[in-house]
Amino acid sequence: MKVGVLGGGRMGAGIAHAFLLADCEVVVVERDDQTVDAAAQRISESIARSIERGATGRGADELEAALTVGRDIAAFSVCETVIEAVPEDRAVKAEALSRIAGAAPDAVIASNTSSISIDDLAASLARPDRFLGLHFFNPVPASTLVEVVAGAATAPAVLDRARGWVELLGKTPIVVRDSPGFASSRLGIVLALEAIRMLESGVASAEDLDRAMELGYRHPMGPLRTTDIVGLDVRLGIAEELQAALGERFAPPALLRQLVAEGKLGRKSGEGFYRWERP
Repeated sequence: MKVGVLGGGRMGAGIAHAFLLADCEVVVVERDDQTVDAAAQRISESIARSIERGATGRGADELEAALTVGRDIAAFSVCETVIEAVPEDRAVKAEALSRIAGAAPDAVIASNTSSISIDDLAASLARPDRFLGLHFFNPVPASTLVEVVAGAATAPAVLDRARGWVELLGKTPIVVRDSPGFASSRLGIVLALEAIRMLESGVASAEDLDRAMELGYRHPMGPLRTTDIVGLDVRLGIAEELQAALGERFAPPALLRQLVAEGKLGRKSGEGFYRWERP
């Protein structure tokens, strides 16, 4: 199976890595030589970590031989499916999907959006029946869930194929109807926003708010540390999408806006609600 990924950032690289470990050939397309080199290095380092953990019995040379990273979007023409993994911005994603559709008219196209309406994104596509959401979670190699988002026009056979692809990766698919925030983002953001408001008003420290959910409710990770891993900018984008669709209960707290404006985006920037080693 040949899989295309548009965007080789943290999420795109993780998606590419997951399909490589599932014995697929993967084509990653980036925008320029600098980002091509960065994407290739990111995936190579991720493969090396998988080998060190014993997650695959295959060597780096064999896995990387199945990977192509470049700038030519025409390389998607041979792919069975192409996954868009560009930043969480409606206009950026719409433009990316249009480019993919032009290069791979027969492929199933998926968006890795965490909150933007699949039906809205499908509106400009000639084949909305071959389009759906595949919402992967960060970090992709370690996560076990993929949210399969069905648009109003998504063909049932396409959903079945997508479930099969997720299972091929050793992950569990859940199928949800296109709605604001889908299932995971909508539920997760409620807890995250309330935790940020409580931190903002001095109810407790970030560490103790997280411990409340980890020890009291057996969450594997508290909402503020999770927000750091997801990315504060990503959480802000989701909150703004949901505020517009569902009302003020999803309004982003001032503290979240402040930290994003300061460039404190969580683990990827080295600081958010916690301090992290720079990736």
